[in-house]
Amino acid sequence: MTTFKDPRKRSDFFWGWGMILPTMLGLIVLNIIPIFRVIYQSFFKTGDFGRGNVFVGFDNYMKVFSDAEVWQATANTFKYVLVEVPISIVLALLLAVLLNKKIKGRSIYRTIVFLPMVAPPAAVAMVWRWLYNSEFGLINNVFHLDVKWLSDPNIAIYAIAFIGIWSILGYNVILFLAGLQEIPHDYYEAARIDGASKVKQFFKITLPLLSPTVFFVLVTRVIGAMQVFDLIYMMVEKSNPAFNKTESLVYLFYKYAFINKNIGYSSTIVVFLLVIILIITWLQMKVQKKWVFYN
Repeated sequence: MTTFKDPRKRSDFFWGWGMILPTMLGLIVLNIIPIFRVIYQSFFKTGDFGRGNVFVGFDNYMKVFSDAEVWQATANTFKYVLVEVPISIVLALLLAVLLNKKIKGRSIYRTIVFLPMVAPPAAVAMVWRWLYNSEFGLINNVFHLDVKWLSDPNIAIYAIAFIGIWSILGYNVILFLAGLQEIPHDYYEAARIDGASKVKQFFKITLPLLSPTVFFVLVTRVIGAMQVFDLIYMMVEKSNPAFNKTESLVYLFYKYAFINKNIGYSSTIVVFLLVIILIITWLQMKVQKKWVFYN
């Protein structure tokens, strides 16, 4: 047991542990234990009424790798990620640069950009379903289009990804604004004296010094986008012809766990998704050494 002769150090030690202990317990109970429980459950076949589970080894994993529905859901998930993540980051970065300047009404603009983050997902889905409605939706009527945004299998997942971009934009902007305000103004003053244009300042000063923030947003957004569920659940019904082309891995997990009551197979799908996220994150950690610059 750690002993401290200095009462102050002893007090700091106990206060420190007292502060972090609730968070540690929450992580262990709500995150760590469920992860191992899910991995354990993936080796079983769910018995009748959720009882009497039968150990099946790697049978669930073999089924996942041969299941066309799982691979279709994986493709749908990657399509969503490849649209939502890069576009949301680029738009958020540009907006953050603009909102970091001294312009009239800056606080109001920042509030407007952040508003989608505080809107309830159900309200967001209801509004966007009306906007996307092919018969009387605002988008089709204003632009004189005849597009089935949510029922066309070829574009439905991209239409949902656009909602994801709109929803997460404000959060990304706030993170980039925080990073921009940490960049010393001396760099920009020196660049102006040297005759560097605004564009050159952005690519030579802003982007390199903001790269750690960009990397953080990239990693967290990829993880978040890979777990997309609520938008798909609320925007696309099972009777929708585009349902199979929008079903994500997390939605597939929900279907097997709570509708089909197949806990073992649903756990395997989650483990499959976890492995994919771990591989992507590992690759990002490897590549970041080439483009992320830490002061």
